Amino acid sequence: MGADLEEKTNRYGELLAEALEAATVAPPEGTPMEAAAADCYEMAASYLEDGTHFRDQGDLVNALASFSYGHAWLDAGARIGLFDVPREGHLFTVDEQTGPEDP
Repeated sequence: MGADLEEKTNRYGELLAEALEAATVAPPEGTPMEAAAADCYEMAASYLEDGTHFRDQGDLVNALASFSYGHAWLDAGARIGLFDVPREGHLFTVDEQTGPEDP
């Protein structure tokens, strides 16, 4: 089981790092929604940092939890339109049917 946990933790850490690179703030600069997007992005980045620390300390359970929470911040933000993200692939749960409508 330890090897499975290690593989899953590493995979989720890579997923979060890739998702952070792919997400860009969608709302116009200076708006309250832009500030909300920045907060969500900061939370996700902080969870990536925390998860990396936990993994480096050998605490795979908390590392996996941190990576999962971080990705949830980004994915939720993408679903409500705070981030522009790829609509295809494995990084986010948005697609043409679930994402916000284009203007």
